[in-house]
Amino acid sequence: MVRAHNEGVVIVKTVQALLNFSYPKSQYEVIVINDNSSDNSAELLKGLQDLYADRQLVVINTDSKTGGKGKSNALNIGLKVAKGSVISVYDADNTPEKNALSILVAELLQTDQVGAVIGKFRTRNKNATILTRFINIETLAFQWMAQAGRRQLFKLCTIPGTNYVIRRSLLEKVGGWDVKALAEDTEISFRIYRLGYRIEFQPAAVTWEQEPQTLDVWFHQRTRWVKGNIYVILKNMHLLFSKEARKIRFDLLYFASIYFLLMTSLIFSDTVFVLSVAGVAHSELQGFSNVVWAFAVVLFVISTFTAITTEKGEMTGSNLLLIIVMYLVYSQMWLAVAAYGMVGYIREQIFHKQAKWYKTVRYK
Repeated sequence: MVRAHNEGVVIVKTVQALLNFSYPKSQYEVIVINDNSSDNSAELLKGLQDLYADRQLVVINTDSKTGGKGKSNALNIGLKVAKGSVISVYDADNTPEKNALSILVAELLQTDQVGAVIGKFRTRNKNATILTRFINIETLAFQWMAQAGRRQLFKLCTIPGTNYVIRRSLLEKVGGWDVKALAEDTEISFRIYRLGYRIEFQPAAVTWEQEPQTLDVWFHQRTRWVKGNIYVILKNMHLLFSKEARKIRFDLLYFASIYFLLMTSLIFSDTVFVLSVAGVAHSELQGFSNVVWAFAVVLFVISTFTAITTEKGEMTGSNLLLIIVMYLVYSQMWLAVAAYGMVGYIREQIFHKQAKWYKTVRYK
């Protein structure tokens, strides 16, 4: 299933990639939920249906009444139409490799204890701008450290928004995707674990996706992620000491630490640094703090570089320099996004506003 809202720029390439899986052609269908689009998506999808008349390509066109309410709502609409016992989800800007679906499904069907299997995503436009080069490093490091690392140490990983398979019976058991969740992938991951199932990470299943090429697009996309994850944290926080949630306890603390403890610490640290440079504040632990700061930089660079070198062609001197710059620039940009997203989430709760799904801009 693919949710597409004004995705005319990329949707043809995506659908063609999905139709060209090495998976047996008669054993899967492609469902595109053209979600209240105002561009030429409907015409392009109709052309694809005519071109691939012998394939199972289903297009659902929603309007302002039935659609346009975010990814979760669109996926729930598609689920009602889907025939398969296994549901796979891809974003509209993805071009998965031919064997991706076969690898994911094979992993899922090895044992009934696995509820979902996630693949790996790579940056298709990594050389477009310096921002996409940062994102390429970020996504690889996240997947090998936060996903593969948590899976190895704690038997935990989180469903991303794309390139994954999940049992239909499990989706029906949890009532589909939460329409209030902007981070529908993280939210449904928590519910899968609470039901006693596992989520596996299979990096051999690869999809290539577009990433934001400008700061404005990146900022709005990541703000949506922050709001979505804060919603998931607060929705599940009351379960922290419950036996029902023992499997998600680590992730609850992990996400809460990132979006609350870490962000608060970084804001305090940066504030003290600025005041110190301005001569307003002084630290009595200057020597010690310099050692800690230097150690933090070295640890960040080594761990990130080690993680990305698992991928062919990424072990380069330029990437090493980029990682050093990332610590000083990109990481601080994340801080601004996290703070802005939290303020936005609080404002929406106070004034009872429905969170809006930000449409990420695509590129040819």
